[in-house]
Amino acid sequence: MNIHSLWKVILAVLFVSLFLHSANSFARRRPPAGGRFAIVVDERLSALRAMPELSGPLMRRMGRGAFVAVKGEKRSRDGVIFYRVIVTNRTAGWVQRDALASPARSGDDARLLRLIRGSDDFDRIVRARIFLDNFTGSQLRPEVLLIYSQAAEDSAGHLSREAGRRLNEKEMEAGGAPLHSYFLNYSGLDRYNRQGITFVFDAREKRLRYDGEGWQELVHRYPRSPQAAEARKRLESSKR
Repeated sequence: MNIHSLWKVILAVLFVSLFLHSANSFARRRPPAGGRFAIVVDERLSALRAMPELSGPLMRRMGRGAFVAVKGEKRSRDGVIFYRVIVTNRTAGWVQRDALASPARSGDDARLLRLIRGSDDFDRIVRARIFLDNFTGSQLRPEVLLIYSQAAEDSAGHLSREAGRRLNEKEMEAGGAPLHSYFLNYSGLDRYNRQGITFVFDAREKRLRYDGEGWQELVHRYPRSPQAAEARKRLESSKR
């Protein structure tokens, strides 16, 4: 086989690998079939067990944001309600009901909102993002958007301080790239970007700021809500 043919084979293998990886990633994000859709919102309680008891054999620990299909429910001997859930085509088990929230179950949006309010820092952002992505028809969405945006704005402050400590000024000067690009490429921002939060760099103050996308959504989608009034104030202050 000549070099040209070898490269064709290598490129073909890489293409197939990338395609399969993308397909598998997409499949993992699709809710399993066979029951009512629900999401893991409290990973502290998300032990998947072989039987509906807190002493039941542990099968796996499900991560926050994981999708399941609820097939049924049963109360344990000590009064805890468990859901029978499908996790994948090959995996099913029992999980404590309090670990999950479902857009199809009345009151779960309010329960998730209470959990968001009781969460701190990044946990608050992640749970708010789960709400915004999945409870799209909830009347509580403006309040969650406000919490999400405020948490993002609060995060900009400590991320700025953190980046300022970790980014070496001499190294940045030697690297020659624009100052703002070092801050906006700071690795501490990665997990926030994955939650839909984007920051901008304030060159005058040399700090990161939340880009205000959540404020904008509040103003445009829920203009008459009490939360929109607060969003307008934040957007006005960011222009000064």
